Amino acid sequence: MRRKGPFPGRNQRPAQALPIPAAPKQTPFERERTTKRRGEISELAFALAAARQGFGISRPYGDSERYDIILDPSHLEPNAHPRLVRVQVKSSTQLQYGLYRVNAHRCINGRAVPYTLAEIDFFAAYVIPEDSWFIFPLTHILGATAVTLSPKRRRKPHINNPYREAWHLLRQPDGLEFA
Repeated sequence: MRRKGPFPGRNQRPAQALPIPAAPKQTPFERERTTKRRGEISELAFALAAARQGFGISRPYGDSERYDIILDPSHLEPNAHPRLVRVQVKSSTQLQYGLYRVNAHRCINGRAVPYTLAEIDFFAAYVIPEDSWFIFPLTHILGATAVTLSPKRRRKPHINNPYREAWHLLRQPDGLEFA
């Protein structure tokens, strides 16, 4: 006698009746590998690093703005003119030809479009394996759709080395150094 109703295996071939194995649980490290997750973690890491540098920190509501973090450096300098700094945060995990490559653009209809001065003030690139930050005033990479970053252990000097851990640029008006 056959049972009627929605029972597993009813009217199915033997291979179909086998239970579907549960997807393996991902470790936090495996979840970090997706670009969205890695971006979220990088933004949190930047906020923590900036807080340790003494900056006031805010985040825009939603994902509609071009910047990820707003910094308030005005309370770090006595008698400083109040201002806010818009920062776009990106990250990289893998070496390509001995350098880390970080996209410095947004996509419109599948096309890379560089950030403009009307959108952000600074570009922060996080090299995750080295726990290292590169802080670029946008004026220094204007028009670029990617930047390359050297590993700490690289002997040959790289053009972007002066921006490694350059938190001081965020404190200066317009991110420029004055003598």
